[in-house]
Amino acid sequence: MPEGRIVKALSGFYYVADGDRVYSCRARGLFKKKGAKITPLVGDWVRYDVINDEEGYVMEVGERTSELVRPPISNVDQAVLVFSMYKPMFSSLLLDKFLVHTERAGIDSVIVLSKADQAEEEEIAEIVKKYEAIGYTVIPTSKVDQRGIAEVKELLRDRISVFAGQSGVGKSSLINLLFPGISLQTGEVSEKLGRGKHTTRHVELIPLEGGGYVADTPGFSSLEFMDMSEQDLADSFRDFASLSPDCKFRGCFHISEPSCAVQAALEAGEASMERYEHYKQFRDELKEYQRRNKPW
Repeated sequence: MPEGRIVKALSGFYYVADGDRVYSCRARGLFKKKGAKITPLVGDWVRYDVINDEEGYVMEVGERTSELVRPPISNVDQAVLVFSMYKPMFSSLLLDKFLVHTERAGIDSVIVLSKADQAEEEEIAEIVKKYEAIGYTVIPTSKVDQRGIAEVKELLRDRISVFAGQSGVGKSSLINLLFPGISLQTGEVSEKLGRGKHTTRHVELIPLEGGGYVADTPGFSSLEFMDMSEQDLADSFRDFASLSPDCKFRGCFHISEPSCAVQAALEAGEASMERYEHYKQFRDELKEYQRRNKPW
């Protein structure tokens, strides 16, 4: 039975790429992962049955190395998180929320700062320093002077990359700049709301020259902490998780526990107080989400 990768899912059809051909497939039967029912996702490696030169049925879904819920995509090697320096303004709170989700999914993240020509160099340098200190790659970019474009393009080679970020930050424009032949839809930023129109309506993997795929996804203005525990959240802040082994108590949440290594690092100025405040805010959001969705 032939194998291929789902590169687009739309209206109940799964478009499976196998070499130079793409088959429009329906799903046949039930698909399970560890006993639970699953739905085929863009990025899945599947086995399919051919009906004719253009159609087929997805028969089996392979094991997933990673999985995201929003956007719904699997087997991603890295997330390219695009955040604007101007219209909409950079939001470290939203960036940290995206990073929680990519860390939880086990996906490497690259932070791309778009519209860098519209910001002060000191502001950009501060953001780069903060996130590089905890192990993330940060690339300021500008379509005006081509800054950072070649560097981003090289990072995409031979990898499956998902582009995500706040709506209106220039994700589609950046992809178009990197690979002009793709010609994705782009939208203007609303002057009234300061947010972009959601020009990308579905997830699609696009093959790149030289190898690899890129996925453009709908923009999001918020992300909820679905199916996440307090421990999952704590573990998804890599800078705090790396200090956890030095906490006195196993499973320390770094709030009021004695002999907490994270609290000690904050007092010594060795950890980001801003990220810690975001962590506490996300804990409150998580608890509120759990309260609203508590089964009765």
